[in-house]
Amino acid sequence: MSLSTTRQKHRFSVEHPINASPKILYPYLATASGLEQWFCQRVQMEGSQHFNFVWDNQSHYAEMSSHRTNRSVRFCFLDERRQTVADANYLDFLIEESQLTQEVYLRVVDYSEETDTEELEEMWASLMQKLREQVGG
Repeated sequence: MSLSTTRQKHRFSVEHPINASPKILYPYLATASGLEQWFCQRVQMEGSQHFNFVWDNQSHYAEMSSHRTNRSVRFCFLDERRQTVADANYLDFLIEESQLTQEVYLRVVDYSEETDTEELEEMWASLMQKLREQVGG
């Protein structure tokens, strides 16, 4: 029985201000080369919509299941055979811009078995800092 069928899923959402335009930010969220600069050790494209994310020298396969240029990207994680699964872990990156203040925010939705909210907050705060350094914001 796989881990995802035995453990409860948790939807974690966090929003961080990013001092960069959506046009500059989007490639860091939707391309292998952009993601590799802040998100994980290595990212490889495998076909037009399939990605291999490498953390701690372990591959995690995902499919870019949806995207809207300069707005959002969703990665759904695949099983060991690189097949889609019901109730799959996913990551959403949503770029939001305040009409009032013109500030840009990146909302991250992390849906996985990880339930330690404090650990997730620390991890995403660290990743957002790395992203800000890359985009100059």
